[in-house]
Amino acid sequence: MMNNNNLVLKGIVLSAMPVGDYDKRLCILTQERGKIVAFAKGARRPNNQLVAAANPFCFGEFELYQGKNAYTLSKANIQNYFRDLTNDISTAYYGFYFLEFANYFCQENVENLEFLKLIYQSLRALESHKFDNKLVRVIFELKVLTIEGIAPMVFRCIGCHTSEELNYFSIEHSGILCPKCKKNAKVYKISDATRYTMQFIISQKIEKLYTFKLSDEILSEIRYVVKKFIDYHIQHKFKSLEIIEQDVYNYKS
Repeated sequence: MMNNNNLVLKGIVLSAMPVGDYDKRLCILTQERGKIVAFAKGARRPNNQLVAAANPFCFGEFELYQGKNAYTLSKANIQNYFRDLTNDISTAYYGFYFLEFANYFCQENVENLEFLKLIYQSLRALESHKFDNKLVRVIFELKVLTIEGIAPMVFRCIGCHTSEELNYFSIEHSGILCPKCKKNAKVYKISDATRYTMQFIISQKIEKLYTFKLSDEILSEIRYVVKKFIDYHIQHKFKSLEIIEQDVYNYKS
Protein backbone atom coordinates (compact mmCIF):
# COMPACT_ATOMS: atom_id res chain seq x y z
CA MET A 1 0.00 0.00 0.00
CA MET A 2 1.21 3.52 -0.81
CA ASN A 3 0.96 6.46 1.58
CA ASN A 4 2.32 9.89 0.49
CA ASN A 5 4.81 8.21 -1.86
CA ASN A 6 5.87 5.85 0.94
CA LEU A 7 5.18 2.13 1.12
CA VAL A 8 3.19 0.68 4.02
CA LEU A 9 4.09 -2.98 4.52
CA LYS A 10 2.84 -5.46 7.10
CA GLY A 11 5.49 -7.60 8.70
CA ILE A 12 7.74 -8.59 11.57
CA VAL A 13 11.27 -7.51 12.47
CA LEU A 14 13.59 -10.52 12.19
CA SER A 15 16.79 -8.81 13.28
CA ALA A 16 18.13 -5.40 14.29
CA MET A 17 21.78 -4.34 14.19
CA PRO A 18 23.38 -1.07 15.29
CA VAL A 19 24.73 1.12 12.50
CA GLY A 20 26.84 4.22 13.14
CA ASP A 21 26.16 6.14 16.33
CA TYR A 22 22.37 6.26 16.39
CA ASP A 23 20.85 4.14 13.58
CA LYS A 24 19.75 0.53 13.17
CA ARG A 25 19.74 -1.86 10.24
CA LEU A 26 16.55 -3.93 10.28
CA CYS A 27 15.66 -7.13 8.48
CA ILE A 28 11.87 -7.26 8.16
CA LEU A 29 9.78 -10.13 6.79
CA THR A 30 6.82 -8.49 5.07
CA GLN A 31 3.56 -9.80 3.71
CA GLU A 32 3.80 -7.92 0.44
CA ARG A 33 7.51 -8.03 -0.48
CA GLY A 34 9.04 -10.84 1.50
CA LYS A 35 12.29 -10.11 3.33
CA ILE A 36 13.59 -6.55 3.09
CA VAL A 37 16.40 -4.49 4.61
CA ALA A 38 15.41 -1.16 6.16
CA PHE A 39 17.38 1.49 8.02
CA ALA A 40 15.82 3.11 11.07
CA LYS A 41 17.60 6.43 11.42
CA GLY A 42 17.96 7.69 14.97
CA ALA A 43 16.37 4.53 16.41
CA ARG A 44 19.04 4.37 19.11
CA ARG A 45 18.30 7.86 20.41
CA PRO A 46 16.22 7.62 23.63
CA ASN A 47 13.37 9.87 22.49
CA ASN A 48 13.19 8.79 18.85
CA GLN A 49 9.74 7.63 17.67
CA LEU A 50 11.27 4.46 16.19
CA VAL A 51 12.97 3.21 19.38
CA ALA A 52 10.26 0.69 20.31
CA ALA A 53 9.56 -0.47 16.76
CA ALA A 54 13.15 -1.17 15.70
CA ASN A 55 13.54 -4.45 17.60
CA PRO A 56 13.13 -8.18 16.88
CA PHE A 57 9.59 -9.60 17.29
CA CYS A 58 7.86 -6.26 16.52
CA PHE A 59 4.87 -7.08 14.33
CA GLY A 60 2.74 -4.49 12.60
CA GLU A 61 2.68 -1.98 9.75
CA PHE A 62 5.88 -0.28 8.65
CA GLU A 63 5.87 2.90 6.58
CA LEU A 64 8.99 2.98 4.43
CA TYR A 65 10.71 5.09 1.83
CA GLN A 66 12.21 2.95 -0.93
CA GLY A 67 15.74 3.90 -1.99
CA LYS A 68 18.03 2.35 -4.59
CA ASN A 69 19.52 -0.36 -2.38
CA ALA A 70 17.40 -0.38 0.77
CA TYR A 71 14.39 1.03 2.55
CA THR A 72 14.27 3.76 5.18
CA LEU A 73 11.76 3.36 7.99
CA SER A 74 9.80 6.53 8.68
CA LYS A 75 6.88 5.33 10.84
CA ALA A 76 5.59 2.14 12.44
CA ASN A 77 2.29 1.01 13.85
CA ILE A 78 3.20 -1.98 16.02
CA GLN A 79 0.33 -4.35 16.80
CA ASN A 80 2.28 -6.90 18.84
CA TYR A 81 5.67 -6.54 20.54
CA PHE A 82 5.65 -10.11 21.96
CA ARG A 83 7.10 -8.66 25.16
CA ASP A 84 6.08 -11.69 27.24
CA LEU A 85 8.63 -13.78 25.34
CA THR A 86 11.48 -11.94 27.04
CA ASN A 87 10.22 -12.81 30.53
CA ASP A 88 11.76 -16.28 30.18
CA ILE A 89 15.21 -16.57 28.62
CA SER A 90 14.63 -20.09 27.31
CA THR A 91 11.38 -19.11 25.58
CA ALA A 92 13.07 -16.01 24.19
CA TYR A 93 15.75 -18.13 22.55
CA TYR A 94 13.11 -20.29 20.89
CA GLY A 95 11.61 -17.09 19.51
CA PHE A 96 14.99 -15.86 18.26
CA TYR A 97 15.53 -19.26 16.65
CA PHE A 98 12.26 -18.91 14.71
CA LEU A 99 13.32 -15.47 13.48
CA GLU A 100 16.77 -16.75 12.53
CA PHE A 101 15.20 -19.71 10.71
CA ALA A 102 13.01 -17.32 8.74
CA ASN A 103 15.94 -15.05 7.95
CA TYR A 104 17.81 -18.05 6.52
CA PHE A 105 14.98 -19.37 4.34
CA CYS A 106 13.12 -16.28 3.17
CA GLN A 107 14.38 -14.45 0.09
CA GLU A 108 14.47 -10.71 -0.43
CA ASN A 109 11.56 -9.21 -2.36
CA VAL A 110 9.81 -12.58 -2.72
CA GLU A 111 6.31 -12.62 -1.18
CA ASN A 112 5.98 -15.26 1.54
CA LEU A 113 2.69 -14.77 3.36
CA GLU A 114 2.60 -18.35 4.65
CA PHE A 115 5.94 -17.95 6.41
CA LEU A 116 4.83 -14.70 8.02
CA LYS A 117 1.62 -16.33 9.27
CA LEU A 118 3.58 -19.29 10.63
CA ILE A 119 6.02 -17.09 12.56
CA TYR A 120 3.18 -15.07 14.06
CA GLN A 121 1.19 -18.14 15.16
CA SER A 122 4.33 -19.86 16.49
CA LEU A 123 5.37 -16.86 18.59
CA ARG A 124 1.85 -16.65 19.97
CA ALA A 125 2.05 -20.33 20.91
CA LEU A 126 5.35 -19.74 22.72
CA GLU A 127 3.95 -16.70 24.51
CA SER A 128 0.80 -18.51 25.64
CA HIS A 129 2.74 -21.12 27.68
CA LYS A 130 -0.01 -23.63 26.83
CA PHE A 131 2.39 -25.80 24.88
CA ASP A 132 5.80 -27.30 25.53
CA ASN A 133 8.38 -25.09 23.77
CA LYS A 134 9.91 -28.23 22.26
CA LEU A 135 6.57 -29.09 20.66
CA VAL A 136 6.17 -25.58 19.25
CA ARG A 137 9.66 -25.84 17.82
CA VAL A 138 9.13 -29.14 16.01
CA ILE A 139 5.78 -27.98 14.60
CA PHE A 140 7.42 -24.79 13.36
CA GLU A 141 10.38 -26.62 11.82
CA LEU A 142 8.33 -29.24 10.01
CA LYS A 143 5.88 -26.65 8.70
CA VAL A 144 8.75 -24.51 7.42
CA LEU A 145 10.07 -27.54 5.54
CA THR A 146 6.58 -27.98 4.08
CA ILE A 147 6.31 -24.34 2.99
CA GLU A 148 9.76 -24.55 1.38
CA GLY A 149 8.85 -27.78 -0.44
CA ILE A 150 11.48 -29.95 1.26
CA ALA A 151 9.38 -31.80 3.85
CA PRO A 152 9.86 -35.58 4.07
CA MET A 153 7.33 -37.91 2.40
CA VAL A 154 5.28 -39.42 5.23
CA PHE A 155 2.01 -40.44 3.60
CA ARG A 156 3.26 -43.35 1.47
CA CYS A 157 6.37 -45.48 1.21
CA ILE A 158 8.90 -43.63 -0.90
CA GLY A 159 9.93 -46.94 -2.45
CA CYS A 160 6.77 -48.83 -3.43
CA HIS A 161 4.13 -46.20 -2.49
CA THR A 162 2.22 -48.49 -0.17
CA SER A 163 0.29 -46.84 2.65
CA GLU A 164 0.65 -49.77 5.07
CA GLU A 165 3.25 -50.60 7.74
CA LEU A 166 4.99 -47.25 7.47
CA ASN A 167 7.22 -47.31 10.52
CA TYR A 168 10.70 -46.70 9.16
CA PHE A 169 12.00 -43.20 8.59
CA SER A 170 14.95 -42.61 6.26
CA ILE A 171 16.81 -39.31 6.64
CA GLU A 172 18.86 -39.86 3.49
CA HIS A 173 15.86 -40.78 1.33
CA SER A 174 13.65 -38.03 2.82
CA GLY A 175 10.72 -40.10 3.92
CA ILE A 176 8.98 -43.22 5.15
CA LEU A 177 9.79 -46.77 4.09
CA CYS A 178 7.84 -50.02 4.52
CA PRO A 179 9.53 -53.18 5.91
CA LYS A 180 10.24 -54.43 2.38
CA CYS A 181 11.79 -51.23 1.06
CA LYS A 182 13.84 -50.45 4.17
CA LYS A 183 16.41 -53.11 3.31
CA ASN A 184 19.92 -51.69 2.81
CA ALA A 185 18.77 -48.26 4.02
CA LYS A 186 19.68 -46.59 7.28
CA VAL A 187 16.36 -46.03 9.04
CA TYR A 188 14.88 -44.98 12.37
CA LYS A 189 11.90 -46.93 13.57
CA ILE A 190 9.01 -44.63 14.45
CA SER A 191 5.56 -45.25 15.91
CA ASP A 192 2.25 -44.80 14.11
CA ALA A 193 1.54 -41.86 16.44
CA THR A 194 4.70 -40.07 15.34
CA ARG A 195 3.85 -40.61 11.67
CA TYR A 196 0.26 -39.40 12.19
CA THR A 197 1.58 -36.28 13.94
CA MET A 198 3.96 -35.52 11.09
CA GLN A 199 1.16 -36.01 8.59
CA PHE A 200 -1.07 -33.64 10.54
CA ILE A 201 1.58 -30.90 10.74
CA ILE A 202 2.43 -31.14 7.04
CA SER A 203 -1.18 -31.14 5.82
CA GLN A 204 -2.92 -28.84 8.33
CA LYS A 205 -3.61 -25.14 7.87
CA ILE A 206 -1.30 -22.86 9.85
CA GLU A 207 -4.16 -21.42 11.91
CA LYS A 208 -4.98 -24.90 13.26
CA LEU A 209 -1.46 -26.19 13.95
CA TYR A 210 -1.29 -25.40 17.64
CA THR A 211 -4.27 -27.40 18.79
CA PHE A 212 -2.77 -30.57 20.25
CA LYS A 213 -0.28 -31.94 22.75
CA LEU A 214 1.92 -35.05 22.72
CA SER A 215 3.20 -37.52 25.27
CA ASP A 216 6.84 -37.12 26.20
CA GLU A 217 7.71 -40.32 24.34
CA ILE A 218 6.13 -39.25 21.03
CA LEU A 219 7.48 -35.71 21.33
CA SER A 220 10.98 -37.06 21.89
CA GLU A 221 10.67 -39.34 18.89
CA ILE A 222 9.41 -36.71 16.45
CA ARG A 223 11.96 -34.16 17.67
CA TYR A 224 14.73 -36.63 17.07
CA VAL A 225 13.87 -37.49 13.46
CA VAL A 226 13.07 -33.88 12.49
CA LYS A 227 16.36 -32.68 14.00
CA LYS A 228 18.29 -35.39 12.16
CA PHE A 229 16.47 -34.50 8.94
CA ILE A 230 17.32 -30.78 9.27
CA ASP A 231 20.94 -31.49 10.19
CA TYR A 232 21.34 -33.69 7.11
CA HIS A 233 19.45 -31.65 4.51
CA ILE A 234 20.05 -28.04 5.60
CA GLN A 235 23.54 -28.20 7.12
CA HIS A 236 23.43 -24.69 8.54
CA LYS A 237 24.31 -23.71 12.09
CA PHE A 238 21.77 -21.49 13.78
CA LYS A 239 23.33 -19.48 16.60
CA SER A 240 20.15 -19.48 18.69
CA LEU A 241 20.35 -23.26 19.04
CA GLU A 242 23.49 -23.16 21.15
CA ILE A 243 21.40 -22.65 24.29
CA ILE A 244 18.27 -24.49 23.16
CA GLU A 245 20.12 -27.71 22.38
CA GLN A 246 21.73 -28.12 25.76
CA ASP A 247 18.99 -30.64 26.46
CA VAL A 248 19.79 -34.29 25.67
CA TYR A 249 18.07 -36.43 23.06
CA ASN A 250 17.53 -39.87 24.52
CA TYR A 251 15.61 -41.41 21.66
CA LYS A 252 17.17 -44.54 20.18
CA SER A 253 16.56 -45.85 16.67
